[in-house]
Amino acid sequence: MEVLEKNQYNLIKLQESSFIEFEKRFGEINSNHIIVILSEDFNIRKKNISFFLEVAKIQKINNKSFIVVKNGIDIDKIPELLNITPTLGEAEDILEMEAIERDLFK
Repeated sequence: MEVLEKNQYNLIKLQESSFIEFEKRFGEINSNHIIVILSEDFNIRKKNISFFLEVAKIQKINNKSFIVVKNGIDIDKIPELLNITPTLGEAEDILEMEAIERDLFK
């Protein structure tokens, strides 16, 4: 797992083998918006989706964004509450849109 602190968000590059580490370390990296890039060989399981949904809920309560980047995923199999995009550029766009939305509803 690689964590990079960007201006507006924390970027986490996640391998399937480091998912458990991400679960354990989430408490220390959730102080900012989070974009998680899943590796190409990361097989998303129900357990992963459940955890990502919990993270998304926590982030939303804290007025922060949580976005997952994974190319080649069937969006219809992912709950709507989870922001998932195929590219980092689209994730950054969602981050901006959610920031605008938060400002509008203050």
